[in-house]
Amino acid sequence: MVQELKKSIRDVPDFPKKGIIFKDITTLCKDPFLFQRMVDLLSHRYIGKGIDLVVGIEARGFIIGAALAYKLGAGVVLVRKQGKLPHKTHKASYSLEYGKDSLEIHKDAIKKGQRVVIADDLLATGGTAGAVAGLVKKMGGKIHECAFIVELEDLKGRRKIAPHPVFSLIKY
Repeated sequence: MVQELKKSIRDVPDFPKKGIIFKDITTLCKDPFLFQRMVDLLSHRYIGKGIDLVVGIEARGFIIGAALAYKLGAGVVLVRKQGKLPHKTHKASYSLEYGKDSLEIHKDAIKKGQRVVIADDLLATGGTAGAVAGLVKKMGGKIHECAFIVELEDLKGRRKIAPHPVFSLIKY
């Protein structure tokens, strides 16, 4: 099944800038059978683990995070780019493989001790997920695992998330 998921992901060369091969999961998500299997494969890791919240990272992480939260009976928390959330926020800045950015989370989104899964589409250098993990920890959340559809292993993104466990369905 994982190989079927992998085959459905489209490579887009030179996006968002020259030299990067973008792994486009929209081709996986538009297929109802594959999307359901992807969500099922992820959710089975966390059923019965007492997960309170799934933190979805803008923007494709919202898709994965919301579906995963629904399957787990958990809440979903959105981490957005700076200036997009309407209430008081915590902010984290980080480096991407192709630039710098900032993310924000509502200050009241996570209560101390809540068990959290961080979800996103892709783990590359780990800057984004590492920044989100820092926000979750700052708020007192307990990170159960960081979950990704795709991991680009050569970029060693797990190091920026350490010591938190990482799971990815598909590895390149």
